[in-house]
Amino acid sequence: MSRDRRKRHRPLTRMSPAVPSEDSPVALLDRDHSILAFNERVLDWARRSDVPLLERLRYLCIVSSNLDEFFEVRAAPHLAALQAGDLKGTYTVESFRALAAAAHRLVERQYAVYNDELTPAFAQEGIEIVSHGDRDAAQRRWVDEYFDREVRPLLVPVGLDPAHPFPLVANKSLNFIVRLSGQDAFGRENEIAIVKVPRVLPRLIRMPAKVSGKKTLLVSLSSVIRAHLQDLFPGREVGHFSQFRVTRHSDLAVDEDEVRNLRTALRLGLQQRHYGEAVRLEVSAGCTDHLAEFLLRQFELPPGALYRVAGPVNLVRLVQLIDLVDAPRLLFAPYKASYPAQLVQGTSIFEQLRQRDVLIHQPFESFDGVLDFLREAVGDPQVLAIRQTIYRTGADPVLIDLLREAVRRGKEVMAVVELKARFDEEANINWAEQLESVGAQVVYGVVGLKTHAKMLLVTRREGRQLARYAHLSTGNYNPRTARLYTDLSLLTADGPLTRDVEALFVHLAGQSRLPKLHRVWVAPFQLHRKLIEKVDVLGAAAARGVAARIVLKMNALTDEPLMLALVRAGRQGARIDLIVRGACMLPAQVAGLTDNIRVRSVIGRFLEHSRVFYFRAGEEEEVYLSSADWMNRNMLRRIELAWPVTQPALRQRVIDECLVPYLHDDRDAWDLRPDGSYRRAPRAEDPAALGAQAALMARHAARPGI
Repeated sequence: MSRDRRKRHRPLTRMSPAVPSEDSPVALLDRDHSILAFNERVLDWARRSDVPLLERLRYLCIVSSNLDEFFEVRAAPHLAALQAGDLKGTYTVESFRALAAAAHRLVERQYAVYNDELTPAFAQEGIEIVSHGDRDAAQRRWVDEYFDREVRPLLVPVGLDPAHPFPLVANKSLNFIVRLSGQDAFGRENEIAIVKVPRVLPRLIRMPAKVSGKKTLLVSLSSVIRAHLQDLFPGREVGHFSQFRVTRHSDLAVDEDEVRNLRTALRLGLQQRHYGEAVRLEVSAGCTDHLAEFLLRQFELPPGALYRVAGPVNLVRLVQLIDLVDAPRLLFAPYKASYPAQLVQGTSIFEQLRQRDVLIHQPFESFDGVLDFLREAVGDPQVLAIRQTIYRTGADPVLIDLLREAVRRGKEVMAVVELKARFDEEANINWAEQLESVGAQVVYGVVGLKTHAKMLLVTRREGRQLARYAHLSTGNYNPRTARLYTDLSLLTADGPLTRDVEALFVHLAGQSRLPKLHRVWVAPFQLHRKLIEKVDVLGAAAARGVAARIVLKMNALTDEPLMLALVRAGRQGARIDLIVRGACMLPAQVAGLTDNIRVRSVIGRFLEHSRVFYFRAGEEEEVYLSSADWMNRNMLRRIELAWPVTQPALRQRVIDECLVPYLHDDRDAWDLRPDGSYRRAPRAEDPAALGAQAALMARHAARPGI
């Protein structure tokens, strides 16, 4: 492994706190640059020689997908500031330039990994994406036949003139711009044409063995079209050309106070999402200045929004290669999750929950335990009602089918469907309509707030009483991502906790005032305040000489009041460890300010997604699980939950599995330095070192898989 991989990543740009104070003069890090730094850490997995080759490609594609979303959601305010010439505030001319420079560096590094590391490694395995110039005669004939049969019928080139203006180009679609010489059929010299590539066509095509021999040879759709551009313009001479792809602002904005039907308004918004404001233009590295400038004018973009790439303009679609190559040895060894250790199959889960709470640690333990809980509720004639939140369930219909079956069996079913779950809006609208069509009660939460809490409540008749059983989770009700994300599920019959969950469902449906809650902290009501109070209490304890410890695990840390509370507590003597996967604006170990705060980011085979909050003063310790990251939006603009783990054995398990391994990970962890850069763990290049996720996989692998 080369020495440069051991260097720190570039420092992040800093910005001053919005409200500097004597108690916390620390300059916070920039959120958007922190997001890009996270993607640098993900990209590092594409370079690791100990990672199977196809998985390295997958990480490269993940970075591209993340960057797409970053531009779709985060870039527009910076671009607007540049165009307006703003020099003050969070978004400025300088913020655009600094962000564009950082994004360009990341993209350049990404393509360097693809061209200089992955492509040669694939070639050594006999796997190649063969360009037009490298194809032999037989391969060219096969490509010609494929083009005539599968591609040409779907292409409609558009020559630009006053009657044929520049066409609408959809967000992230593949296109060609072509410069033509000569005259068209009407004797005119319109020189620019656009070829839109249909999304229904695969971006990679595997050539048959008769022309590829013993190798695995593929061709990209773009190279197929490139080889036949001249065929699309008979009588004209094709000159310069380039692939191009535009990214558009895609964060739906719906004024809920101004609409009568949120679902209808979102459907209308979804129709326009593909054609929002352009924020990034990608072209081939060889694109001429003339064509690039023409495209920038069409999309009203500045030169800083232009990205010349040395390869496919959409690396995301290279993920198709993984499915086209039959080489299991180039993938991670399959991992079979064990059935949840605390659940006994064949025994009623309700009966088990009357004895104790059950904790499920996904994906090391299977999500099937949660599905079995819901299946039992659906099939049990004593169950009267099922209530569930739906944020991201994905395309797998298993949960929706179970809820529909519950309605068919006469149970009262209420689903709180979050229609505004970013990029899942259409799927959630469809699920809502399906549930409504069979008679389920569907509500969309509270105006102005996203319902991000993950909870499921079952009400069951037991003798003369009604008993409640609940499932709470740090993650979504999505069977697919439950195999890829680390999350914690709690199944419980705890009376005070389940009554709190019931009160919250009533609040979401009727928007009534929440009663006093016994176990749960709820955003936007008291979660923010309770967390600040908890941190301040531990800071005060540390100031009195009591040993105080805070360990927090989350996806992002960007809320300023919470960060300032941590700084105060750290300066008072509390020891603070933050395990933050993604964006973190709080710099660690700044002399005199955050000496007692350590920040780590762990990137592994699975996406770290669980939120765990640990507080200890002296011998008293508390552990909370939550659906919320420490971000302003989670605290003030969402319905979120945090709940305590009250049973000592489960609390210790959370500590042992979700905190300790990550604090001691010396292979997959990155430590945040005072200057805002990240440095890899000390044994990152030691094959004998074991990362936290590998240790947990080994622990649970001792039990039989499902």
